[in-house]
Amino acid sequence: MEGSGAAQGDSVNLGPSNSPLVNYALKGLERCWLREHGRWSHIYHLDGRNQPNESLPQSDVFYTLNVLLGISRLKEGTHKIDTSAIFERNVLQLLTLPVAKYAFGMALWTAAQLKLELPADLRRHLKVLLSEPKYWWNFRAQDLGMILIGILAEAKVDRKEWYRFAEPLYSFLLGRYHAPSGLFFDSPRGLRRRFASFASQTYLTLACYWYGEFAGSTRAVEIANACTQKLIGLQGPNGEWPWFFDAETGRVLDFYEIYSVHQYGMAPAFLEHAEQHGVRTARDALIKGFHWVLGSNQLGEPMLVPEMHLSLRSHTRKRELRTNKLRMIRAAYNVYFGGIADFIDPVDIQIRRECRSYELGWILWSFGNRADLPQLTHNPVFIDALKQYGGIPLQLPCC
Repeated sequence: MEGSGAAQGDSVNLGPSNSPLVNYALKGLERCWLREHGRWSHIYHLDGRNQPNESLPQSDVFYTLNVLLGISRLKEGTHKIDTSAIFERNVLQLLTLPVAKYAFGMALWTAAQLKLELPADLRRHLKVLLSEPKYWWNFRAQDLGMILIGILAEAKVDRKEWYRFAEPLYSFLLGRYHAPSGLFFDSPRGLRRRFASFASQTYLTLACYWYGEFAGSTRAVEIANACTQKLIGLQGPNGEWPWFFDAETGRVLDFYEIYSVHQYGMAPAFLEHAEQHGVRTARDALIKGFHWVLGSNQLGEPMLVPEMHLSLRSHTRKRELRTNKLRMIRAAYNVYFGGIADFIDPVDIQIRRECRSYELGWILWSFGNRADLPQLTHNPVFIDALKQYGGIPLQLPCC
């Protein structure tokens, strides 16, 4: 990467300390780079169009922070990427773009991991948001989870100014988001509350692990373990992580869409903590979920594009490729009329042929520091992709 101060040099070596899986993701990120903007893209389309990168600024910026978070966990391979310049260029845009609240949590988390400072205006904005509990009632689960993780990440690197918000936010989480079933609600109130996604579970489970580990709260770890065990019990026969839940009763409302990033990135992020805290089934669930991406799924097809070092986004119902309204109606029916979520005939499944940069960022985060799962990190598909289609150097042309 070079030009406009976004990076130093013109390549980054995918060194031997990185696993083939990590180098695969790094190489794929090259394709998602938007040189003119100095950030990674919202979508890389895999349907053969001439211009595959699609930019949506508020999404690009959030995804870029997510990628930088993943890069922060690598052993090697980023010494020629100026992460601080990319961070500064993008984080400044959070106050001018219509981003979700969780983007501010990602900014805190990434800044802490890279040991960078947030801009003063952004710090002031966040402190106003966090100092007024009335604002918290508008937090979705992903907002609260990422913000709490970000606060704890800052405290972990001795930025204690943020830690005063941790206990009140955790108490709010415990009182308003922790459901009787062991899962987490999506919001603190309202009709939408009990309809919770896999993302809702991921970020609040991670937040409880982070809080428990930093604050020494056995209760927080127990809550995170209980949610993890509940999710493992709901995992599909091929390792599928369901997308939609009734948090009140702990039932699956809909398995679809089944997202690759959940299988290889987000689930492994909290399952790593679960392994460390004695959840014996966590490791097997992680491996089984990853194998879904490698081809052990309903279609019997790998969700990877080795020649491009990318992945395919999801399995979805053919009629729902461009709408989620039917999914919401089905979920509501299952809640109020006792419908049962189940898998559909494979002939009715369509692959969403796109890759999003944050998905590769989650691979970097969840596997950048792991050397104990060679059957995944050194799987032949990643080794062969780097041999056949190139892996060194990684070219990231910049603006």
